[in-house]
Amino acid sequence: MPKRIIVALILGAVAAVGIPAFTENSQKATLIGSYSWSYKDDAFGGFSGLTLAPDGNSLTVISDRGTIWTADLTRKGDKITGMTNLKGQKILNDKGVPLTRFQTDSEGLAIAPNGRIFISFEGIHRVWSYSSPSSKATKLPTHPDFKKMQNNSSLEALAIDRRGRLYTLPERSGKIDRPFPVYRFDGKKWSQPFSIPRKEPYLPTGADFGPDGKLYLLERNFSGILGFSTRVRRFTLKNNAIASEETLLETHIGRHDNLEGISVWRDRSGAIRLTMVSDDNFNVFQRTELVEYRVTE
Repeated sequence: MPKRIIVALILGAVAAVGIPAFTENSQKATLIGSYSWSYKDDAFGGFSGLTLAPDGNSLTVISDRGTIWTADLTRKGDKITGMTNLKGQKILNDKGVPLTRFQTDSEGLAIAPNGRIFISFEGIHRVWSYSSPSSKATKLPTHPDFKKMQNNSSLEALAIDRRGRLYTLPERSGKIDRPFPVYRFDGKKWSQPFSIPRKEPYLPTGADFGPDGKLYLLERNFSGILGFSTRVRRFTLKNNAIASEETLLETHIGRHDNLEGISVWRDRSGAIRLTMVSDDNFNVFQRTELVEYRVTE
């Protein structure tokens, strides 16, 4: 049996049982449920960006292989139980044709209240916008720093605030003791107003602004054959700086799959809800998982 298959089998087994490394009982977010999502289509999977509607009943996700999907969620009580009206299509470039191999690696997703879609890419480091899932791309200006970013480690996360400004940051900062620079687009140009402290061993994979106006950052740690662990930090921003920071969630290794996309919304009880999606890397030993937590503080 090839070594890579043995490793994948061990990873799958560990993910199924989990390996407790610390207690999760005292955290500020409580697990509601996890839904394993599957669909028979070769293009389905690899989801790295997620946005839910304000009521939590429909979603948009993007795959790092250049597709965008929409679906309605069915729920029983608090938990996701299924999907309806699933539709997937290829993301287009600015010429109106599907992305080429070198244009893909779509990672971050943000949707404005008017429905305009923004996608960040880490193949060619950039952010493009779309009027709809089927429209051609509109190129946004770039920041000079984008050209210097590492391949496969650049604009991993994308979020939009109440004023319609975009925020993005790279997956890697370049050094363990170097914070992650946050870039903001005001509709005309990019600036770099602040940075987020890098706290090992996690790296950013997704971001969103919640209905409370705070910035939520999803981070991942990959522990080889042991699997993945997840952390969510929340930041209060004031005057182009971080006013406060708190960790809401940090999971055991193997608790969930490779969570990469996050959407923050308010449920019917008035509580902040964190919905996250995993990137299965098109690997049969991983799974596409929708995970939901309720923030308790």
